[in-house]
Amino acid sequence: METEAARNAKESLELAFQMSNILETGLDRHTLSLLIALCDRGLNPEALAAVVRELSPPPSKEPISYSSSSRACLYQP
Repeated sequence: METEAARNAKESLELAFQMSNILETGLDRHTLSLLIALCDRGLNPEALAAVVRELSPPPSKEPISYSSSSRACLYQP
């Protein structure tokens, strides 16, 4: 049986993952959970974000479609 704390943690991770996808960070659930755990342990979130940006591959110039019915495309910077 799952505790309430475990359920809350899973829900929080799912919400963070959805936000991550909306922002197109490219982070998977596992990586995101590690980053959250590091912040929970006191690491500076801004410094951690800088490391993630440095280690991430550059964004592609491929068009991004936000819906299958939309004709407008946006390009990543």
